[in-house]
Amino acid sequence: MISMIASFILPFIIFFIILYGAITRQEMYEPFLSGVKDGFRIVLDIAPTLIALFFAIQIFRSSGAMDLFVRFLSPAASILHIPKEVLPVIFAKLFSSSAATGFLLDIFKTSGPDSTPGFLASVILSSTETCFYILSVYYSSIHIKKTRYTLKGALFATFVGIGVSVFLCCYF
Repeated sequence: MISMIASFILPFIIFFIILYGAITRQEMYEPFLSGVKDGFRIVLDIAPTLIALFFAIQIFRSSGAMDLFVRFLSPAASILHIPKEVLPVIFAKLFSSSAATGFLLDIFKTSGPDSTPGFLASVILSSTETCFYILSVYYSSIHIKKTRYTLKGALFATFVGIGVSVFLCCYF
């Protein structure tokens, strides 16, 4: 039932907008084109930041730095009851949700989705945000240079989300 309703929502909205324009006798095509042009300008402004971010993540992963990072943090993670397989998910989630999802799928393939690393990584992935991605894309699109406390607050919220996720997964 929900799937059927969802398939009709977008066509209904488009039909409603066209009907509203016809009833009020307002031009609809020019504002539509203006919105499309603005959308393309935003995409062109954001594209270099996104491309640089994706390349940086891929270089970090391909160079072996991610493995070194995991090996370095494994002792601290074991004290906090975080499996070492989950560390790449935590790190990647700060930059890219799709990269973190790729690491999550790797955990699912090796350990399974019902395993402790799979369960913990799933909860962490859904309770944290892509701090650096949000800052770089959204702030660069509106040309904000000084982030003030945004990064500190976002990182604090992310680490609280990770901590609560580990606590809940260990005790439930």
